[in-house]
Amino acid sequence: MKNTALTDTHIALGAKMVPFAGYNMPVQYEGVNIEHETVRNAVGVFDVSHMGEFLIEGPHALELIQKVTSNDASKLTVGKAQYSCLPNDTGGIIDDLIVYRVKDETYLLVVNASNIEKDWNWISSKNDVGAVMRDLSDDYSLLAIQGPKAVDAMQSLSSHDLSAINFYNFVVGDFAGIEHVIISATGYTGSGGFEIYCKNSEVKQIWDKVFEAGADYGIKPIGLAARDTLRLEMGYCLYGNDIDDTTSPFEAGLGWITKFTKEFTNSDNLSEEKKRVLKRKLIAFELDEKGIPRSGYDIVDNNGQLIGKVTSGTMSPSLKKGIGLGYVAPIFSEFGSKINIQIRKNAVPATVVKLPFYKK
Repeated sequence: MKNTALTDTHIALGAKMVPFAGYNMPVQYEGVNIEHETVRNAVGVFDVSHMGEFLIEGPHALELIQKVTSNDASKLTVGKAQYSCLPNDTGGIIDDLIVYRVKDETYLLVVNASNIEKDWNWISSKNDVGAVMRDLSDDYSLLAIQGPKAVDAMQSLSSHDLSAINFYNFVVGDFAGIEHVIISATGYTGSGGFEIYCKNSEVKQIWDKVFEAGADYGIKPIGLAARDTLRLEMGYCLYGNDIDDTTSPFEAGLGWITKFTKEFTNSDNLSEEKKRVLKRKLIAFELDEKGIPRSGYDIVDNNGQLIGKVTSGTMSPSLKKGIGLGYVAPIFSEFGSKINIQIRKNAVPATVVKLPFYKK
């Protein structure tokens, strides 16, 4: 089990620690609902240093990234980031990731913790163009400072105007007394804020100064459990639940990051799939009655016939009702469609809704 550079800090704060993607991670401190509301209404800090970071450099860096990712990275200018995925050869998704253009010939790929080795091996296997690759995952930390008060709370720590960093943009600059950190706005919570990428040796200083600066704004440390409820309220896919090696970008509603302006892994087959009627689609649903949907629960029609599976589900702290994502046949995917979630012996009625669940 790996530790982050802040593991001892989390333990000292009384966090409940659990194994997650090979790391010893804080799942909660005070409780999921309290932490969730802190991010929705004030400012909270996540240690997400388990995420993977690959540096792709050199004159052929873009060529490699274009080959392995579904989105069009040629659209990126320095200081911009892009959500994308790594398609496999059989129509599924190896991982979803964020691509940052740091310099003209330098890109940072941020990947899911559970897929670091898999992604590295896959991209390396495709690197016949001579791009320079470096795995920075074990050397770098990542803090996500999220919530509507994040910018005001943190502005004193940087000479950059944090409010000027638009969504999916970033700067490389000073923060909390450390030079040359990445300050990005690619948040996973839907409540604003930004992320700080720094070296492991720098993260404790940054953590301490962040909590000093945020003291008057109600800042709190936030665990992975609230991160999951926050992302689900926004309808963001979680790798391993809502997307995996067997789900296509089109089934998962990720056609918008699948660009056929270039060739990439399996692009010919995916282009053909785009023209066909899908066998299943990822939907969002809200329960019409009391209940908590969970990953793996059956989705059934009014006759009790199996029509799909829940991939993510929870009791929404903001909406105070059960919400979830799942795959169903397209006939059941229209907004307003009535389905049922099999929760133990009860088929609980639910309605297919438009994302996001949480609207500010």
